[in-house]
Order: sequence, then C-alpha cells, then structure tokens
Amino acid sequence: MISRRALAAMIDHTLLKPEATAADVDRLCDEALRHEFVAVCVNPVRVARCARRLASSTVRVASVAGFPLGANRSEVKAAEARQAIEAGAVEVDMVIHVGDLIDGSLSAVRDDIATVAETVHAASRQNVLKVILETAALAQEQIIAGCRCAAEAGADFVKTSTGFHPAGGATVDTVRLLRAHAGSMKVKAAGGIRTLEAALAMIAAGADRLGCSASVAIVQQLPV
Repeated sequence: MISRRALAAMIDHTLLKPEATAADVDRLCDEALRHEFVAVCVNPVRVARCARRLASSTVRVASVAGFPLGANRSEVKAAEARQAIEAGAVEVDMVIHVGDLIDGSLSAVRDDIATVAETVHAASRQNVLKVILETAALAQEQIIAGCRCAAEAGADFVKTSTGFHPAGGATVDTVRLLRAHAGSMKVKAAGGIRTLEAALAMIAAGADRLGCSASVAIVQQLPV
C-alpha cells in the first residue's frame, strides 16, 4: 500500500470554484503545507496570494488557462499563462479547443497547445504545461489524436478533465488509454476523484498526478 506522504506527493490540491473566497484559498494552502501535497491549483486571480503564502515551502503553485471551456484564442491562453507565471505559478493547466479536436482540425489543436507551451517553457525549464483534453466528451480516437497533438506541441502532461464538464471526469479506462499514447509525457487524472479507492485506481492505470478537491479526506485514509 502506498504511504500517505507518497500519495500526497502526487496530488494537486485543487480549488477552482468561482465562489472560492480568500479564506478558502488560504485554507487550501495551509492544507497543502500540512499534508505535503505537490501543488495547489487555483484560478489565476488567486495565484499571487498562494505564491506568497507558500513562498518558504516546496509546494508548487499551479493555475489554469482557457479554463474551463478552452474556447479562448490561443494568444489569450498564452497571456493567461504568462501572467500566472509572473504572479508565481510554475505549472499551467490549459484547456484545448475541444471542438477543433472533434472536428479533426489537428493542426489547430497542435498550434493552440504550442503557443501556450512556448510561453510556459520560455520563462523557466522548471515550468510545466498540462494539457486538458476533456476526455469524457471525446471518442477514443479523438483522445489518441489529442495525445499526439500535445506531444508534438511540447506539453509535459496530458490531463483528463476540467471537472466542470457535464459529461464527467476521469475514468480508469481513459487514464489507461492516455498512458498508452502519452509517450514521454506524464498523465494527470482529474475530475470526480473523491475516494482513496478511486485515487489508487487512477495511479494503477498510469496516472502520475491527480487533481483533487477532496485531497485531505483521501490521504487521511492512509497511515502516516
């Protein structure tokens, strides 16, 4: 069985609800410090606050671009990523234009990702770009094509879901599919992971990182 610390080191402790208050964000950071989560993931307007609160720790700050619809222009997503990094984020989770992927406009998907990847990686080699495919809205062939686009565009991770789509979030089968086609990229599972059983199943399927809002309840089920 995985240890509590090892599991925490794979979790992005996430708070992306629009109604999240400053106090909620502070609590998120304090929980990340207490449980040693690898990162907090917050909306762009909360990045600077998290960066200040976590400045003396190893907890990373992640934010989002084109979230949650992915329908922004690529230049807007890149600007969001750049501003988040300037505010203290080191990881960016971007949403692709899902409609382009469904249309089969793969060059547009690849260019969209590449525009953001260039911005993220230009700031520092330590910066990480995760590409959200919104897999519950896609057919298997589209997921595979999305992985290929992300790899060709220089992404570091492929990620299942925003957690906001009505079609649903991560599934074990989808994570397994991503792992089979991600190549050298890592895989992040997110959306609907609320129990220890679900978290462990995603890891067994090939997830390197988990995005969870129920992170504390999950890790507390394991011995220290």
